[in-house]
Amino acid sequence: MKMSMYGLALALVAPSALGFNQEIRARFTPDPSQPQKNVFINQTPNSGYCATYPDECRMNETFSIRAPINFGPKGPMLPMAGVSIRVPAYWRQITVTNSDTLETEIVEVRISGIGSNYVLSNTAASLTGETDILEGHRKLWGGLSWVYAPANCLYSGVGAYGPNTYRFFWKTPSEGDCTKVTSFRIPFMSFDTLDFAYELRTPNPLGMSSGLYTGSINYLLNGAARDFNIGDMVANDSNLTLDFVLDVQHTLKVDIPPGGNHIVLEPQGGWSSWLDQGRPPTRLLRDQTFLISASSRFKMSLECELDLTDGCGIIDRESGYAGLVNVSVSLPHGLTDSGGKPAMRVPLNREDSATFQPGVYVDRKPGTLHFDVAERETAFFVRNSKGRPYKGNITVIWDSEV
Repeated sequence: MKMSMYGLALALVAPSALGFNQEIRARFTPDPSQPQKNVFINQTPNSGYCATYPDECRMNETFSIRAPINFGPKGPMLPMAGVSIRVPAYWRQITVTNSDTLETEIVEVRISGIGSNYVLSNTAASLTGETDILEGHRKLWGGLSWVYAPANCLYSGVGAYGPNTYRFFWKTPSEGDCTKVTSFRIPFMSFDTLDFAYELRTPNPLGMSSGLYTGSINYLLNGAARDFNIGDMVANDSNLTLDFVLDVQHTLKVDIPPGGNHIVLEPQGGWSSWLDQGRPPTRLLRDQTFLISASSRFKMSLECELDLTDGCGIIDRESGYAGLVNVSVSLPHGLTDSGGKPAMRVPLNREDSATFQPGVYVDRKPGTLHFDVAERETAFFVRNSKGRPYKGNITVIWDSEV
């Protein structure tokens, strides 16, 4: 148990129709050192409990906010009166929307801890007849000060007190009132802040487009339907709004080795069978490797200097004879086609883009572009060859805008 002592403080508040807004920001950026870790990282600075005791929150992957919201004062309170605290500890869903694509995803949030600093009208020692400050706080609440959470809440090990103040924080694993009962009359008391811890469940960023996804959730602080009940006291703000911003920063990068943009089509095994033995080639082909880094969906298509059906052609520029070159792609493990199958020799064309999806972040893994002239076109090229090359520009496009 950690204890400390603070000086005298007094908070008197008046209700207001205003609300408190808090931005909750999380970011996904692929990490080459941890390609299997595809999660959002919370970017919201901690305040309150997790800022003071970061190890407690790090272990549980929780975060905290201290909001300048006051509750009360309330009084007088007679012996055996209960002071109850209840928070929305269950998971609630928020729809977040990409501001550019209008795609939507679901974020879940729950309040996993609650705390404040209670302020008494008199010192705890004077209310109980004690001389020791800490013993006064203990005796005021039946022998257990507010570091010890009542049923439905859990002890966090943290308490800090002054003559008439006590800062506490409790964990909230489930719904329900957490009630402390006073043993002495208290003319009035109030709470001078709202500390809360929260947990997030975020969607899989690999299935999201790049950009900012935003959405909000509102909690009521006053009235019969309030989400936060702090001692049945009136808050000086009526609403607590959490504004979520999910920042998705994907990577799509392709590296072609030097000279890889110049493709020479040849028979398998080279030209020796034709030159030395007079056997014409049956196919012309070439494979070109590349390195790809990808953390999001992307599509691939072709642009052609010479359009033939839905693909690209090469041509003898003097005779005008031309034929089709088939282009396909094989991608590394971790990238699949639109049906979830391994991306092996997926055809590429001009009219319909081929779409691919990462299951994990792929960082500088090798893929292959396959260029192939089928048997019929190869025979046509050989039959009509005039000793001149067949040429054509074929542009392969990797596009992250799916």
